[in-house]
Amino acid sequence: MKVVTGVVGNDIHVVANRLIEISLKERGFEVFNLGVNTYLEEFIDAVIETDADVLLISSLNGEAEGWCRDLFLYKQRFNFDKVTFVIGGNLGVGETKAEDIIPKYKSYGFDLVFHQIDLNEGLDILEKYLKEKRS
Repeated sequence: MKVVTGVVGNDIHVVANRLIEISLKERGFEVFNLGVNTYLEEFIDAVIETDADVLLISSLNGEAEGWCRDLFLYKQRFNFDKVTFVIGGNLGVGETKAEDIIPKYKSYGFDLVFHQIDLNEGLDILEKYLKEKRS
């Protein structure tokens, strides 16, 4: 499976981005890593160009919301029925709770939302989700 990944917006968490890439490759994914400081439009272009199965966006500075809220517009414009949209990391500034953040990001068009979840736990959930989606 092909995965486009990277860090959204003005976030420069290079080490976390690299760990995500390594972890995905270890699990057998073909990874297209766009790096840090990536705009949503660049992610969408890469999904189209690579015919990716998964878009996995990360954010650690808590400012992803402003960069990702237009995802639903891209999903309306392009045929992304077979693409799984995932966002994870620290998705809120300050003391934000998962029960507040997850519905918000799902309303933007993300299938899976991981707020402050361990990387391996999140990837386990992703793999289970993809397996169920295929069957």
